[in-house]
Order: sequence, then C-alpha cells, then structure tokens
Amino acid sequence: MDNAPDKSDTIAPDPVIEAYKKDIDVTLIRENLRLTVDQRFQQLMKLQRFAEELQNAGQKARQKP
Repeated sequence: MDNAPDKSDTIAPDPVIEAYKKDIDVTLIRENLRLTVDQRFQQLMKLQRFAEELQNAGQKARQKP
C-alpha cells in the first residue's frame, strides 16, 4: 500500500494567497525566528512604547491652536 498523496488529494493554490506571497519579506521572518522568545517580547514592548509615543504626539499636535 502506497501512502504517497494522490494528485486528486492536493489542494490547488489560492490565487489571492499567491498574490500576497510576492510582497512578503522572508528575510524579516527568518531574522525574527532566530531571536529567543524573550528577545521577541522585548522588541514587541519597544514597538508598543513607540506606538504610544506616536499616539501622544498626535494628540498634542491636535490640541495646539
């Protein structure tokens, strides 16, 4: 008995997913996967602080006459 997948069992690639794949930077994914979980959390927290700073700056800019 052969356990190899039958060609009728394969799923055709989704054209929408294939269109988005060309825009994915795989080097960034690989670089991130080389980091430890702790390093990834540190990066996430740094990004969150930056987002908060941007939000605060935007609020201050809107308050100025």
